Amino acid sequence: MNVVFNFWDYAVFTLYCLSIIGLGLWVSRRKKGIETTSGDYFLAGKTLPWWAIGSSLIAANISAEQFVGMSGSGFAIGLAIASYEWMAAISLVIVGKYFLPIFIEKQLFTIPEFIEKRYSTTLKSILAVFWIALFVLVNLTTVLFLGAKTLDTIAGDGSGSYVMIGIVGLALFAATYSLWGGLSAVAWTDVLQVALLIGGGLATTFIALDHIAPDGGVLAGMKHLYHTVPQKFSMILSRGEMITPNGDDAYMDLPGLAVLLGGMWVANLYYWGFNQYIIQRTLAAKSLKEAQKGIVFAGFLKLLLPLIVVIPGIIAFMMNSSPDGQVAAPWASDAFLTATGVDNDRAYPWLIATFIPSGLKGLILAALVAAIVSSLASMLNSTATIFTMDLYKPYFNPGASERQMVRTGRITAGVALVVAVLIAPMLGNLKQAFQYIQEYTGVVSPGILAIFLMGLFSKKATNRSAIAGALFSIVLAMFLKAGPKGWGDGSWAESLLPVLPWMNQMMITCVATMVFIYIFSLIELKGRTDPLAINLQKDLFKTSQVFNIAASAIVMILIALYALFW
Repeated sequence: MNVVFNFWDYAVFTLYCLSIIGLGLWVSRRKKGIETTSGDYFLAGKTLPWWAIGSSLIAANISAEQFVGMSGSGFAIGLAIASYEWMAAISLVIVGKYFLPIFIEKQLFTIPEFIEKRYSTTLKSILAVFWIALFVLVNLTTVLFLGAKTLDTIAGDGSGSYVMIGIVGLALFAATYSLWGGLSAVAWTDVLQVALLIGGGLATTFIALDHIAPDGGVLAGMKHLYHTVPQKFSMILSRGEMITPNGDDAYMDLPGLAVLLGGMWVANLYYWGFNQYIIQRTLAAKSLKEAQKGIVFAGFLKLLLPLIVVIPGIIAFMMNSSPDGQVAAPWASDAFLTATGVDNDRAYPWLIATFIPSGLKGLILAALVAAIVSSLASMLNSTATIFTMDLYKPYFNPGASERQMVRTGRITAGVALVVAVLIAPMLGNLKQAFQYIQEYTGVVSPGILAIFLMGLFSKKATNRSAIAGALFSIVLAMFLKAGPKGWGDGSWAESLLPVLPWMNQMMITCVATMVFIYIFSLIELKGRTDPLAINLQKDLFKTSQVFNIAASAIVMILIALYALFW
C-alpha cells in the first residue's frame, strides 16, 4: 500500500511544516528585556480568545488515535463508535457550565492543584506523579507509535521499517516550537492545525464518497453507503448485533443504552473535565465567559468529527467485505489481512492510498501530521506544567524564580519526549487502538472522576476518604475486569457476576467509589462538613445567553442524530 507522492505533494507538505514552525516561533518571541514568566509559558498569559480555545481543544484531542484508531473502529463496529464524539459534545457543555466556573475562580494552573486546595498536598502529589506517568508512558507513546505507523503505511511500504524514523521525526517536529514557546505557541499553532486537519479530513471523506456513488456525488455516495452496509449505521447496539471482522461482539465495547446512560459519561467527563492537557486551554482564557464560548465551539466541532474519522472506516469496510459482511480474500485488500486476523486500523491509510489523487496527498498527509503534532505538543506542555508547578516548585525549589520554572518546564518536556520515543516502538501492533486505549484508561479514570465529583459537589468528602476511595476504585476495577474471566464458564460465581462490558465496569466502579467515599466520610466526620469543602454559590453557575443558546442547539442536534440512527 505504498503511496506515490509527486512534486506538489512534497511542496504542500513542506509548506505546512515551515508554516507551523514559523508561526510557533513567531508567537514565542518576547520583546527585548521582557522575561517569559511561568504564566506566559504554562497558561499563555491568560490571553486566549474563545476561537483559539475551541480550536486548540479539538487539535489537542484529535490525533492518530482518532484518524487511525477511530476509523479502525468504524471499520470494525460502524457508526456506533461515533458516540465518543457526539457524547463528548454534551460533556463539554457540562464541563463549561459546572466545572469551569470553579476551576477559574480558584485561579488554577493545574488540575492537581485543585486536589491540593480541596483535599491535601499528599493526594495532589500522588495524582501529579500518576498523571505524568500516564502522559509519558501511555498518551505520548501511543500518539507517537500510531502516528509513525500511519506515516509508514502511507509514505513507506507498510512493513514497519519506517516506524522508528516516523517516531523520531514527529517528536522533533513537536519539540521544535512547543518546548520553547509553551502554551502560547501550542494554542496559536493549533488554530492553523485544526483548520488543516478538518479541511484535509473532509476532503478525504468527500472524495471517497464521491467515488463510491454509482453516478458520483457526495450525498449520493452517503446514501449508497447507508443502503449497502446498513448494519454499520446502528448507534445503539444489542448483544450479538454487531460482530467485528475478528469475531468479537461489539456489544462488549459499546453496550447498548449504557453508551447514553452509563460508562460513556465516566470516560468523557474524566477526559474533558479533569485531563490537564485538555482543560489547560480553558484555564488560559481571557475570562470565564471566553472559556465557556470556546467550550461550546469545540462542542460543535465534535458533532462534525464522525464525518471525518468514522465514515471513512465504514467506506473502507464496504469496499473490502463480501455481500454477507465478511472481510476475507478475495474481497479484502491484502493490507487488512494479517497472520493474526484483520487489521482494522489500516482503514484510513488504505483509503488515502486508494482514493486521494496526486497533488492532494501532501495536503492529507499534512492534516494527519497536524493532528499528531498538535496532540504531542499539548501533552508535552501539560507534562511540564504539572511537574514544574506541582512537584518541582513545592518540593525541590520552593523559592524558584520565574526563569527557573520556565527552564524546568522546557527540560521536563524534553526528557518526557525522549522517554516516549524510547518506549513507543514497544507498543507493537494493536488491532483496535482506540478501543484498547479507552479500555485500559478506564481502570483508573472512574476512581479519579469520583474523587473530583465528590470534591466539587459534596461537603462531606474528606482527604482520607478520597485516598481510600482511589485504592478501592483500582481494586474494584481490576476485580470486575479480571475476576469473572478466571471463574470458568458455567460456574456459580459467573452466574452471579458475569463478564461485563468494560464500559459498564467503569460506571459501576465510579458510582461505587462515590458511595464508598461518602460513607467513609460520614464515619470519619460523624456527619460534619469537611473544613476544606467548597462553598458553592448559585450565581457561580450562571452562563451567558450565547452559551445557553449554543448549548441548547448542541442538545437538539444530538437528539436528532440519535433519533435518526437509533
